[in-house]
Amino acid sequence: MPSKKIKNFRDPQYYTNRELSWVEFDRRILSEARDKQTPLFERLKFLAIVSSNLDEFVMVRVGSLLDMQQAGFDRPDIAGMTPSEQLEAISESVHALCYDQYKALRTEILPELKANGLELVKSHEDMTAAECKFADEYFRTLVYPVLTPMAVDSSRPFPLILNKSLNIGAMVRKKDGGKDLEFATVQVPSVLPRVLALPGSGSVKRIILLEEIIERNMKSLFLNYDIVCAHPYRITRNGDMNIDEDDAEDLLKEIERSVKARQRGEVIRLEIENRADKKLVSFLKRELNIDEKELFMIDGPLDLTAFFKISSMPGFDRFRNPAFEPAQVPELPAGCDIFSQIRKGDILLFHPYQTFEPVVDFVRKAASDPDVLAIKQTLYRVSGNSPIIAALAQAAENGKQVTVLVELKARFDEEHNIVWARMLEKAGCHVIYGLVGLKTHSKITLVVRKENEGIRRYVHLGTGNYNDATARIYTDIGLLTCKEQIGEDATAVFNMLSGYSEPKAWNSLVVAPLWLKDRFLYLINREADIARSGKEGRIVAKMNSLSDPDIIEALYSASAAGVKIQLIVRGICCLKTGIKGVSENISVRSITGNFLEHARIFWFKNDENSEVYCGSADWMPRNLDRRVEIVFPVTDEALKARLWHILDTELKDNRRANVLRPLGCEYVKEGLRQKKAVDSQLIALKEAADAAKKAAPRKTSESRVFVPKTKPAK
Repeated sequence: MPSKKIKNFRDPQYYTNRELSWVEFDRRILSEARDKQTPLFERLKFLAIVSSNLDEFVMVRVGSLLDMQQAGFDRPDIAGMTPSEQLEAISESVHALCYDQYKALRTEILPELKANGLELVKSHEDMTAAECKFADEYFRTLVYPVLTPMAVDSSRPFPLILNKSLNIGAMVRKKDGGKDLEFATVQVPSVLPRVLALPGSGSVKRIILLEEIIERNMKSLFLNYDIVCAHPYRITRNGDMNIDEDDAEDLLKEIERSVKARQRGEVIRLEIENRADKKLVSFLKRELNIDEKELFMIDGPLDLTAFFKISSMPGFDRFRNPAFEPAQVPELPAGCDIFSQIRKGDILLFHPYQTFEPVVDFVRKAASDPDVLAIKQTLYRVSGNSPIIAALAQAAENGKQVTVLVELKARFDEEHNIVWARMLEKAGCHVIYGLVGLKTHSKITLVVRKENEGIRRYVHLGTGNYNDATARIYTDIGLLTCKEQIGEDATAVFNMLSGYSEPKAWNSLVVAPLWLKDRFLYLINREADIARSGKEGRIVAKMNSLSDPDIIEALYSASAAGVKIQLIVRGICCLKTGIKGVSENISVRSITGNFLEHARIFWFKNDENSEVYCGSADWMPRNLDRRVEIVFPVTDEALKARLWHILDTELKDNRRANVLRPLGCEYVKEGLRQKKAVDSQLIALKEAADAAKKAAPRKTSESRVFVPKTKPAK
């Protein structure tokens, strides 16, 4: 009797290319911009997010593939596509996305803006006489002194155009009878507001972009020339940084050099108005050495990240989501001793629905507490005016032992982190730059405190960065604990980071790159074994991205064994659903809402003894194999129940959820389908506010009035 054929779960047809999956994620964001149930000015934000995401995607992902192609690297990815095949597919997909993005802008959003009192003037030629007078005076007094016009001729070579800068290119001809066309360019200054409100008292407020005002006044920049044509253009350069850390004597200086080199990297995208003169387009293509696939003819304003500013213009609050204040954490009432509260039991934080202030206070109070001996923390991305950085510096000045790992290789935050690292060193902190060949992406703070019972270690673990600004828009989980086993593990983590001391075993924490993938594979395979034994196997996992082939193979095997697998994946997902005998028991949903879903939560049924983990790692090769990550178990039954409630609510979301269609990488909106609307983010907001209100102490009257009885009537 022939044996049953075992499926090859690594067959490329079962996988989606990660880059195409990322473009599909941007399509989901674009769908939020087109959703008429989303407030109008929030739709502007989603349009801006698409542009911001595409900038990073082109710089890093496309740049990396071009490097592979030029190096002759032709090994296929997990979906069976070579770098050259990926670049072809990406070009087609991104061009289509940009077309749809600008079509939505022109046909849906701009008309609705105008109908509701705000008009974006498309061209300086559409201004009234009064508006022209205002714009010309604005240019003369504020813009002209800042500009640096540059001509290109036999004595002046083509200038360095900065990465992602907005410029106006012109074809000009000398006024003294010259016949030859020459090129000239001027950078639109980023130091001035790009959006300008025009004067007027009508019912519709009119605004114009700075480049239109400059284009209108180009003749004053090149006085000896006639302007034949002038059009905005923008370039994107290869921003993929390759740093040989083994040969870098000073990592900090090497990263500084690489950051500067980004501005001079190979041009890999040119965006220009679709009405631009063909001679101008041909000149730029030749000088920038790009081909047709890298050319984007744009029907609208370039760089829609300017819409972030437009979306925050005053006077249009009715078209925005209501402002909210994160709720107080019930376990941490105002004025409490945070250390005594943590000693009562583990505290779970759910940002941004709950305030990030306890995390800041944890470090700030440790800095001033005379009983605190040491503070240790990892920093990946922090805000521009970080209160945590200030508290760490103050702690060092107060004589605490302060150790901070500042990850210099945090993409696009390298310059900020270099500044913070130097400031902390000046304050007396011991600064570590991480491990060679690995990014430290873990989120952990350790406070060592001397108490009557002896030394006690307090720990904060999180899924998100120690960034008080993004903590208002990213959904993340945090845990405050003083459990002895976690404290011991936290000490081991910092010893590993600072002294290359690898622990023999871990009590509770699961750390990448050496241990985390094996633990996840064990947990997935255990559910498969449970299903094979005839019991219910189930996995619910929430993350940013899923692309690790070992994890996907294990999920396919578990699905084939009968495990019910429900995944909530915000961005990249290389797994396919609905493949018979492979992934028919797997569902994938993505939630795109007012807040960016950033938390990582992993729930395993484990028969009747469920286990739940949170942490900084996605199921991606970079997180599991090339980064220092920490995943931590949540063992308190009440906190486990809270995390399950978060997952369960998102599984029921039919307002913001997009569901991955079988056999492909396209998503469809969950839709109400005559069911009650469930918006997981609105529910979380309400529940956090209700819990804080319920825990708040009742207000008592400040004074009492004693009223004497009156004399009884006879």
